[in-house]
Amino acid sequence: MKPVAVDVMGADRGPAEIISGARQAAAEFAIPVALVGDPALMGDTFGLDVIAASESVDPGEDPANAVRRKKDASVVRAAEAVRDGAASAMVSAGNTGAAMASALLRIGRISGVSRPAIAAPLPVPGHRPTILLDCGANAECSPAWLVQFAQMGAVFAAQRFAIAAPRVSLLSIGEEPTKGTPLVKATHALLATEGTLPSGAVFVGNVEGRDALTGATDVIVTDGFTGNVLLKSLEGGVKVVMGALVSSLGASEEGRSALAVLSPLLAPLVAELDVDNYGGAMLLGVNGVCIISHGSSSAKAIVNAVKVAAEMVEADLIEHLRQAITPAAVSD
Repeated sequence: MKPVAVDVMGADRGPAEIISGARQAAAEFAIPVALVGDPALMGDTFGLDVIAASESVDPGEDPANAVRRKKDASVVRAAEAVRDGAASAMVSAGNTGAAMASALLRIGRISGVSRPAIAAPLPVPGHRPTILLDCGANAECSPAWLVQFAQMGAVFAAQRFAIAAPRVSLLSIGEEPTKGTPLVKATHALLATEGTLPSGAVFVGNVEGRDALTGATDVIVTDGFTGNVLLKSLEGGVKVVMGALVSSLGASEEGRSALAVLSPLLAPLVAELDVDNYGGAMLLGVNGVCIISHGSSSAKAIVNAVKVAAEMVEADLIEHLRQAITPAAVSD
């Protein structure tokens, strides 16, 4: 397999943390990795291949303009490496919009795809994760786009988590088909039509936000604005609850004693809720494997991002996505 191109610039923790994760992925899983960035700022690269890039996209920059203006930005070079066949996939923990714009402008869309979507795995305690998409690529959507998101999400769930018959749902304010915005109701009617989803996938109707972490469905489809709000709300809510629990138990001697007993029991739950275990979100719809990791990603997150990227290349995810997109869903 060609190397996974890892953009080491622009992440919150700096190049060293990203390089550490890339190094671990290469050593532990024998995954070829190429670091993309400014060699002068990388420090020790531990013998990993380097694709030199003299520029980076800052968090506050306009993504599309930066990608067009900064031809030698690391995230642009990573996308070009995938486009040119020098890399099998790309991983970036830098500017999310720049990663998406680079993949879209340099790698291009899969034929027939109207818009790419960001698909993020939501941790579900005691159950496999639920895929949420779109998580921010498209703030405003049409019913046809949401249908394509459903098709791509079903394929991703099947390949990523070995789900033979992915259950696909639509995010709304009630389970009834009559609930929701005009966009949701129109999309529901399309998804309920036989043959809309890939073979094996089944549309199970509407779900509400409270169902996201329950395992009630395998894929949740929504527009990028709503999806991003839900994702950030869940991330923040989990952190607040876990922090409040530890703080409350640590406030007294009795609580600290209880925490010492409970910690080994809570550790598996904490591990399940740790988003670093999933590495990042997948940008579905572009003509190559692209993982967008959180800006604050740890080395552990990068290890898992590189691992997922390699697994999706080996699973031939892009070809499966090509087969899933139907002409009827392309019409805007």
